[in-house]
Amino acid sequence: MRIHAATILPALSAIVALIIAGLFVVIGNAQGSPAHYRVVGYATSWNPLQDKDAGKIDTLIFAFAQLQQGRVTLDAARAQRLRQLIALKATHPRLTVEISVGGWSIGGFSEAAATAAGRRTFADSAAQLVAEYDADGLDVDWEYPGHHESGIQSSPQDRANFTLLLQAIRASLDRVGAAHGRTGANHYTLSIAAADGPFVSGIDLAAVAPSLDWFNLMTYDFVNAMTPTTGHHSGLHASKLAPADARSTSRAVRQFIAAGVPARKLVIGAAFYGREFAGVQPAHHGLYQRYDHFQGTLPWPQLKADYIGKQGYVRYWDTTAQAPWLWNAKTRSFISYDDPQSIAAKAAFVKAHHLGGIMYWEQSLDPSDELLDAVWQGLQ
Repeated sequence: MRIHAATILPALSAIVALIIAGLFVVIGNAQGSPAHYRVVGYATSWNPLQDKDAGKIDTLIFAFAQLQQGRVTLDAARAQRLRQLIALKATHPRLTVEISVGGWSIGGFSEAAATAAGRRTFADSAAQLVAEYDADGLDVDWEYPGHHESGIQSSPQDRANFTLLLQAIRASLDRVGAAHGRTGANHYTLSIAAADGPFVSGIDLAAVAPSLDWFNLMTYDFVNAMTPTTGHHSGLHASKLAPADARSTSRAVRQFIAAGVPARKLVIGAAFYGREFAGVQPAHHGLYQRYDHFQGTLPWPQLKADYIGKQGYVRYWDTTAQAPWLWNAKTRSFISYDDPQSIAAKAAFVKAHHLGGIMYWEQSLDPSDELLDAVWQGLQ
């Protein structure tokens, strides 16, 4: 029986196409599509009324442990708040709890990281603290290596020293973890809180990535008291009105991936609060306009109760940025915030780009868990 080339070639082409398509799926999955997207929440304390929703959270990060004379420590009040989070693991066995050290304006990192002895003291004290409280890992929130905008000491050597510090912490966590049966998939985790744009210049992203389980990308506070205009403080994409150098979540992701960070290690941030500006120029309903002064922050419950659609505040939606804002034409007040719609857009972005998940600041700012539910639902 003779088979003509005209008959067999299309069939072979179809088979080859299927094989290639299959290889792309396998390669894509191997390179970073996580089996599960992380829901990570920073928490300064815990409200028992939120117990019913604790199962929607993968990792709670306690904020914050102290850095005193190069050692990671907890005073009695902080220890009690941490124990509240740890206690949740008894009824929610999937939940893990990290201890974060640092925060805005907290110094001592540059000094501790400057020497091998200092890095060892930091790393060993941190690992011992994790084990002592039956936590599951450590989060380092140094804001920021190589920068002193928050009033802390910095050094040109911070970039190299931060890599060495994280390597020392990873080694200490592994050593102490092994002594407590925490190895393999159950090892003590290590994450960092990191900003984007110019604020990441003091971190060698490709060099620190192997030491970390994930990055908590602080993709919020893009506009604040130190920026010249209003804008989306947690926007997914850059607005059409934004300046060329405007920060956004998608731009931050591109920056980290271009620097060599695996997409699956990127956990993008959502804000459970808004930022208000007063005396704003009225063009474009106050969006990306000069202002007289920064008014402050507003938690989500207060935004819902007193601002969204109330007292002259009108909600607008930026289809390009995928972000809402409020404008009060009478008082010339502008508020940028995240809501369920913008969080759903971020979740879709996480899935489309095979990122690690969504992190939020901060648990107590959403007592009804409305925004947490939007994070969880969006990542299913």
